[in-house]
Amino acid sequence: MSTINQLFDFFLPRFCNSCRNKLSTKELFLCEYCISTIKRADSELLNHEFNRKFYKDKIISDFTSLYIFQKDQALQNLVHNLKYNGSFRVGIFLGKLIGKELQNTINKWNANLILPVPLHHLKKAERGYNQSYYICKGIQKYSNAKVYTSIIQRKRYTESQTTMDLRERKNNIENAFQISKSAMVKSKRIIVVDDVITTGATITECGKLLLDEGADMVFALSLAIAE
Repeated sequence: MSTINQLFDFFLPRFCNSCRNKLSTKELFLCEYCISTIKRADSELLNHEFNRKFYKDKIISDFTSLYIFQKDQALQNLVHNLKYNGSFRVGIFLGKLIGKELQNTINKWNANLILPVPLHHLKKAERGYNQSYYICKGIQKYSNAKVYTSIIQRKRYTESQTTMDLRERKNNIENAFQISKSAMVKSKRIIVVDDVITTGATITECGKLLLDEGADMVFALSLAIAE
């Protein structure tokens, strides 16, 4: 199999999504050097961010994230390709990284369901898919929980939140979602997944709806956290 892969890479070389150097047969999407430059989120930071983003609302029971999101760095380049260049396989790759590296925490949660933060149908049609769904598919390989895409639905189109502060994000996302299958969440332990968590407003809004519909506990999981 290695020889076949080497032949494919010879005739159809693959390049790192960040530095654009040629990938080796064993590398996927990012070269080993670029992966090594991505900052990991340590336990001290995660505790701080949980207290800052989630503790006060008492909605998200626990949360974890693999990386720290940094602008104009390797991870942003990879996420950009996932979201805007049709590279949905990047999502599965990243989900597997999350699942492998954070498996102990995910297993501790003992969740029944994994739900991606939904896109509005217009944005999904424009992009072609929901990037968080493919991240969930990768995570599922390391969890007994099942991935569902239609339990949380985005009923209202929202403006981009890139330049918004926390208050503006909460106002922007308020009443933007609905639960379509209430019976499926009752008494369940649920992981809600997003690609990057910034203020936590989106996942908190999803978590609130899930608890209102009878979910037992809601956990937040992401590829990266923006400080």
